[in-house]
Amino acid sequence: MQNHQLYINGEYTASTGEETIDVINPSTGAVISKTPKGTADDIDKAVEAASKAQKEWEEKPNIERGKIVRKLGDEIAAGRDTFIDLLQEEQGKDYELASGEVDLAIDYFHYMSEWARRMEGDIVPSDRPNENILIYKKPIGVVGGIIPWNFPVFILARKVATALVTGCTIVVKPSQHTPNTTMEFTKIIDGMEEVPAGVYNVVTGAGSEIGNALASHKDVDMITMTGSVAAGTKVMEAAARNITKVNLELGGKAPAIVTENADLDIAAEAIVTSRLANNGQACTNAERLYVHESVAEKLTDKLTKAFRAKKLGNPREDKNAEVGPLINQDRLETVENMVQTAVEEGARIAAGGKRADIENGYFYEPTILTGVSHDSKIIRDEIFGPVLPIATFSTLDEAIEKANDTEYGLSSSVYTDDLNEAMRVVNEMKFGETYVNRENFEAVQGYHAGMRQSGLGGTDGKHGVEDFLVTQAVYMQYKKDKK
Repeated sequence: MQNHQLYINGEYTASTGEETIDVINPSTGAVISKTPKGTADDIDKAVEAASKAQKEWEEKPNIERGKIVRKLGDEIAAGRDTFIDLLQEEQGKDYELASGEVDLAIDYFHYMSEWARRMEGDIVPSDRPNENILIYKKPIGVVGGIIPWNFPVFILARKVATALVTGCTIVVKPSQHTPNTTMEFTKIIDGMEEVPAGVYNVVTGAGSEIGNALASHKDVDMITMTGSVAAGTKVMEAAARNITKVNLELGGKAPAIVTENADLDIAAEAIVTSRLANNGQACTNAERLYVHESVAEKLTDKLTKAFRAKKLGNPREDKNAEVGPLINQDRLETVENMVQTAVEEGARIAAGGKRADIENGYFYEPTILTGVSHDSKIIRDEIFGPVLPIATFSTLDEAIEKANDTEYGLSSSVYTDDLNEAMRVVNEMKFGETYVNRENFEAVQGYHAGMRQSGLGGTDGKHGVEDFLVTQAVYMQYKKDKK
């Protein structure tokens, strides 16, 4: 079992506090490592190091930073098997998703490295004679990156690759549940002479303590956080003290609409993937299904058979396991209580509905609930577990209205072979992402952002790069030679 340290200003260091946090394998319940329970003093040291390093890092030519970011991706690729193993151990992903996440992180570093030559400003016409208006794009400065437990490798890549290529320095706070992959990546940074001390720093600990200390720090220029609405609200409150910019990807309650004109085989396969990916623990998971009453029975039968066929197990020991554990005991109890409440409110269990019969770990059976009311708690609140509530509709107007009737606004999807129906849904849905006849999963060159309580700002693609930059307008007046 490894005892981790903090990483500040290019060195591994002990925390100023004495407490540690146990990291648990959710498949077994066993302690697999310990991390320091960092303090506000540790955050001060890390932010100071990042602040001192930022000017030198910004002044490095963009192309040089791009080469370094690409090399980071290459180094993850060299240690791919180690990252996959650690990810499965600390988070409980099945092998296919764990390997896919690591590969996506590699791709993300490679993709972001290419933005080194693409961060462009503008020349704008002036209203005055003998003047040019120049629009510069510059790094925002010191970034605080708060990483969630559900995609600890990919979202680390999202925040670190974008920060470094744009000329920002970063202080990373990994989830206390999944710090091992972050610390493995830190070994790569520590072994690269090209990355100056202080450009990348890691402080581990509880989000309620060091996360808020990071968000409220006067020398942090942006906080980028992926997590729950409750945690995001606290981060915003802390950042407001210094009017610090926030970039937040928060919860989701993604609706999936299946019309009477859908290919039900395509819909069933995509919805199963969208609901059960990462054991139901993703902000983009299809969290509620609205299906036209004329095809509801047929689709529900397909989904029920698929859910019942899924193999549960410890994915680190069984590569054929398709559904792993929930992240901890609290999440298991929350999902269990939500299903019980739904049944009390009138829902019927078509598949699953209870803890899995596995001796250790936090496993819950893939579950389908039918006869669910749109006003029920299971439809309104984020589940974050392998549970799919199904409701029916009679008109597309009704389906769109119910889909939009939520405090969230991250992902959504529609299944139909009718182009008119698809275009109506795309144009009338109030979500940052809408997927048509495919599973919910974004592309690195796209844009991942939510509306309403699902967050502020976004990531990926050129629009994601923009969030790490500030704009400076320069009014350049010159004298005209009259000779």
